[in-house]
Amino acid sequence: MPPALSMATNIQTGGASPTSTFANGSPNGTPFHLESQGTLVVVFRLGQESILQLVAEVLGKAWTTVTSLSAKLSGSDAVVVGIQAEDLKKDGELGDKDILTLINTHCIDDGSSPEEVLTNRCHYEFLYYQGPFLRRDLTRFLTLILGQGKPHEELAKKNRTNFISTTFPDVRTALSNLDILSVGSDAVEIRVDLLKEPLADGGFNSVPSLKYVGQQLILLRQRTELPIIFTTRCTKENGKFPMEDPSLYYTYLRRAIKWGVEYIDVELWLPEDIRRRLAERKGNSIIMSAFHDFSGTWKWTSPEAQNLFQEGSKYADIVKMIAMVNSIEENYELEYFRSTIKARYSHPLLSAVNMGQMGQLSRALNTVFSPITHPLLPIIAAPGQLTAAEINEALHIMGQLPKRDMYAIGSFRSTPQSMFIEKCFNELGLPHNFACIDRGPRGSIESIIMQPSFGGAYVNPPLSSSASYIPAMSDAARAIGLIDTITVVNTPDGRHEFVGENATWKGIRATLTRDYVPSAYRNRAAIIISSSESDAAAAIFALRSMDIGTIYTVGFRATGPLAPGLEPFTSIQSVKQVQQPFTIVSALPPEKSFLVQPLLRHYSANGRSSPRATRGKVFLDLANGPRKGDPLGVATSAGWTAYGAADVGAWTTVETLRLLVGQNVPFDFVRMASGRGLY
Repeated sequence: MPPALSMATNIQTGGASPTSTFANGSPNGTPFHLESQGTLVVVFRLGQESILQLVAEVLGKAWTTVTSLSAKLSGSDAVVVGIQAEDLKKDGELGDKDILTLINTHCIDDGSSPEEVLTNRCHYEFLYYQGPFLRRDLTRFLTLILGQGKPHEELAKKNRTNFISTTFPDVRTALSNLDILSVGSDAVEIRVDLLKEPLADGGFNSVPSLKYVGQQLILLRQRTELPIIFTTRCTKENGKFPMEDPSLYYTYLRRAIKWGVEYIDVELWLPEDIRRRLAERKGNSIIMSAFHDFSGTWKWTSPEAQNLFQEGSKYADIVKMIAMVNSIEENYELEYFRSTIKARYSHPLLSAVNMGQMGQLSRALNTVFSPITHPLLPIIAAPGQLTAAEINEALHIMGQLPKRDMYAIGSFRSTPQSMFIEKCFNELGLPHNFACIDRGPRGSIESIIMQPSFGGAYVNPPLSSSASYIPAMSDAARAIGLIDTITVVNTPDGRHEFVGENATWKGIRATLTRDYVPSAYRNRAAIIISSSESDAAAAIFALRSMDIGTIYTVGFRATGPLAPGLEPFTSIQSVKQVQQPFTIVSALPPEKSFLVQPLLRHYSANGRSSPRATRGKVFLDLANGPRKGDPLGVATSAGWTAYGAADVGAWTTVETLRLLVGQNVPFDFVRMASGRGLY
């Protein structure tokens, strides 16, 4: 167990096993592993104690407060430890530092900034505004720094990725349109050097302060689920940051790592010592090495190009190389350079484009983090940038993105995503036809997918995974037994192979992890109430992906591959034996949704009667349509974190589009553009 904490008081337990700890970046960059033991220390200011309890809730772990960390730690089951900032400053040595991860928390509602002594002493720093976005921002921050979510690993699997740069002097200008701006993007760049911090005399700071940058970053992060790229571009490379003091870049980039930013843009001209130290302390952030040349004389065929890639690869996960060109032929030189790098290196990834009108071809051909723009941006970040739609149109003209027929197969009532998906195709400039068709008699789906122009389909109600005409399928689809998405994969020998996928479980998991880190579910009890195993299968798979404990079932008995570990409730007595489930999922049809309400009330009463119970219980209602009763209302009023079919439907649409066309459409855009009534 984690070591004891001196002078511990106010222990609140969530009923979770305290042996789960955290994979995170330590001061020297060495990650901790979930299987090892450790303690998360939350540093807070007087009057901001509530952030400690919120951290514990998001993690689903026990917490305590202390007045000193200097004693040898032993004997407590608290995983989350709170200490006031003033008490930490009085501490000398921190004792067993190897098992401690310190997070300095600071509310910036009053415009204040953290004390440097606390920032420097802690591994990470969580800045926050009070409000509706706080919990989800905290969940995202903790998920990244503890290594429980690694967005880059997922993005690296995609055939191509884009990012959009917010070129606003104040990101608040972009927030109202951010959901539209980021359609087709896999990440959002904050150009720190372009931020303009206003001064009292009406002017602007020559370099925005860390205080102002932190405020801007949090505003941006609270309004997008996409990873953020933190960039301090220098004056030589078309930016605004001065080059006289390289240590300035280290200060800002190191702080971005402490703030839990997913991608850090590190310019290649910086001294090697700075680049090395950033890489050693990057935690779970991803380093992008950046080189830009605006001279117009630099050549991809020169030995320098190979040398620059090798130098960038020393301390980076992605090497970004961008040059100004004057002829169309230089795009072909870049493609030859790209092919040689791919042949020689599997790591790091290369992102390379040419600037200017003559270089626009390379922006379409680049597949790793192509920088894109949008008509709503005030300026483009670099000459020749294209929008996501323009890149897709160019790829189509070049034959790289052939026109395909895609379908929503089912009935109009059961395929609400179809109208929205068509909107997305238009917004992204995709050439595909999209049609919603009724599911006909036996063999009708097979006849559709065998057409030469077939490009994929969303299927609702889903198909059985035993469908003989879809021989390949994902592990999830096979385990769940249902296929809700059919994709087409081009094989090396030129054939088209159909792959059955299941996007629903990903939508459920994304919903459940908006307000809790994945490990909050680990070894916890869950209850699923459903009329059939098939209706509950995707939820079971999603919970299993987070290492859930025992899953108790009501209304069905599982017999398929997901059955091991499920325990059916057979009587009222068996219900009473489960003291407090962490999660209840209702997969009942809407006309039977009222049947879950007694369970919610029973466990809500249980939770209130026990001062040691975790406050943040989770309820998920998958019913889609007019309900009898109001289970979401009952759950919310009883203190549960409640999600409905609209949340799952939106996330499932996000995942469906990623599977069908490899393009990212943010969750917020789905909810905004599709309308809540659609789901």
